[in-house]
Amino acid sequence: MSDHPLAHYLDTVPDFPKPGILFSDISPLLKTHFVETIDAMSDLFTSEEWQNIDCLAGIESRGFIFASALAFKHNKGFIKIRKPGKLPNVFASVDYGLEYGTDSLHMQKGDNSKVLILDDLIATGGSMGAAAELCEKVGYQVMGMACLIDLAALNTFTYKNMSVRSVIQLNE
Repeated sequence: MSDHPLAHYLDTVPDFPKPGILFSDISPLLKTHFVETIDAMSDLFTSEEWQNIDCLAGIESRGFIFASALAFKHNKGFIKIRKPGKLPNVFASVDYGLEYGTDSLHMQKGDNSKVLILDDLIATGGSMGAAAELCEKVGYQVMGMACLIDLAALNTFTYKNMSVRSVIQLNE
């Protein structure tokens, strides 16, 4: 377990969504400490870094929660990174592997905006890496990546010398 105070509000669910997976459920945390969670994620970046960002890109679906709240907090745009069949006018897609299968991400055409990519959790880095690659493929500049939870024992992920910043690090 992490030493971060917000970590105490996570619910650990064994064998979800598949046997052998230890799922970190953020639902209790968001229900009781949503503002504190968004503030903690905001604090992962300096005010200078926030000034250099145009949009927050959220990975479906839990990444939408953080990206949209942070976009509102910092008066930035919000961009959706969607799973197959959920987005009209798809410009590009990227397939990737994750800790319990494979998936694909889709995006609409970008406009050279500078983006931060947000998700709830990083495990192996598959979805975050695919999202970063896809953002650049459609025409955005990736300036940083962040998530609420880092399953640090499962990854050493970086993208173009950028590490994913996280509020809670779990080393289990």
